[in-house]
Amino acid sequence: MMYFRGCVVREKLTNIADATETILKTAGLDYTILENEPCCGSFLMRTGFEDEALKVMEKTLKQLNKNEGEEILVSCAGCYNTLKNDYKELFGVELNVKHTSELLKELISEGKIKVKKTPKKVTYHDPCHLGRHSDIYEEPREIINETSVLVEMDRNRERSRCCGAGAGVKSAFPETALKVASKRIQDAESTNAEIIITSCSFCILNLENALKYTLDNENRGSVSSVLDITELILMGLEHEEV
Repeated sequence: MMYFRGCVVREKLTNIADATETILKTAGLDYTILENEPCCGSFLMRTGFEDEALKVMEKTLKQLNKNEGEEILVSCAGCYNTLKNDYKELFGVELNVKHTSELLKELISEGKIKVKKTPKKVTYHDPCHLGRHSDIYEEPREIINETSVLVEMDRNRERSRCCGAGAGVKSAFPETALKVASKRIQDAESTNAEIIITSCSFCILNLENALKYTLDNENRGSVSSVLDITELILMGLEHEEV
């Protein structure tokens, strides 16, 4: 198995990579990490730099093809959608890609990892790339139900509100991105959840910014943090000698 962390996880949210690697080691899985891991090209493609994106993607594909057929595990929903769907559409190749939420479901179901259930109330934010673009809705929820109490926002699954960070909005229009994310925080607050769980590094960054803005302005509600689904698992992971 090759663990493809993605640019944001690799550079800004290293805690997600650490959590994922701890889970992989606890499950006794062999994995590799690419030296000089390339970019999948998602951000360039979504922001309209198609020619530049294609150059990056072709280079990345050549590197991935050196381990032809090897399963590629990804943390970021954007990386998952790009490697699994865009590469197939653009280059006619079907990479063996798996999102961490899919793997976690398998590991728990097969008893390869054990997780203690906590009474914490959590709500799940569906990332656009993982949900609407890749139709992965149930795996994250099944995992959450094994570990904590899931309370759904009214707008969930295919009706989920975007976090506001996609398609370069966070970079080009940060105030708009913050407003959209703040509405999603309000959606979560209405459930009285303590934690927002998601499976996309861009969603985490933008929702964390909105939550910090809310707390700085003393509009305190029930939500105290935004976590990746691997971090939720890590909180209750029962460690064994490996």
